[in-house]
Amino acid sequence: MTSPATIMVAPNGARKTKDDHPAVPVTVAETARVASECAEAGATAIHAHVRGADGRHILDAALYQELLVAITRECGDDVFAQITTEAVGIYQPEQQMAVVREVQPRGFSAALKELVASPEKEAEASDFYAWALQEEIAVQHILYDAEEIHRFADLARRGVIPGERHALLFVLGRYAKNLESEVEDLLPFVDALNVSGLKVSSDWMVCGFGHSETASLTAALALGGHARVGFENSLWHADGEVAKSNAERVHVIAAIAKRLGRGGQTVEGASGVLGAIGQGVSPHQ
Repeated sequence: MTSPATIMVAPNGARKTKDDHPAVPVTVAETARVASECAEAGATAIHAHVRGADGRHILDAALYQELLVAITRECGDDVFAQITTEAVGIYQPEQQMAVVREVQPRGFSAALKELVASPEKEAEASDFYAWALQEEIAVQHILYDAEEIHRFADLARRGVIPGERHALLFVLGRYAKNLESEVEDLLPFVDALNVSGLKVSSDWMVCGFGHSETASLTAALALGGHARVGFENSLWHADGEVAKSNAERVHVIAAIAKRLGRGGQTVEGASGVLGAIGQGVSPHQ
């Protein structure tokens, strides 16, 4: 039986501003409100960025804590909130790990190439991953190409990244190709995953850039994966029309999941897809 699909919204990212689209949320209040709108549209998770007073990407524990409280106030238990550790060329691994330790969120995403940039970084990263596992904080590992799956599998086999199950995010196209990706970009990831030996079941998710986002996420859902949708990666519907809101994009992808027989995901199910241990939602708020 095919598992329900997790639909995660990524409403702003590190770079988009209201110059790109007036509905890009920038403040804590705006992001929490968008989380609520997207939950109503079918999202069970949010990938949350915060911005500083100048509107730029920032890894700030106090702002993250404020945002998580605001999301809970707006959404109750209807959304699993994941924070990002994205470096954006600003932050070092030590700073990325420190913000997670201070916030202690229910979940976070982290790029393998940022936290384990070289063999010399393995020991420190391994201590951090072990701490997150012990604290039952869900980790979603960001992978930018198929070769990273093989590297991730090696780190998991050697225990550098501990645990028996792993949540992965496949980034199609990244910031190449003029912020566009293609459906075909997914195939090398799936092929690599099939031969990697990783124990991930269907706990992989896809995000794609630009006008092919809908087609890319449809392919991922059809192949048993999960979908991250939103203005961080794309503003467009499949017909080229600019979406009015993140919630509108979520509604489209949630409807596709339902048509594929993969509707009905719960927040508890989403938390597992995003790396939570065991059944149910992590106690961290």
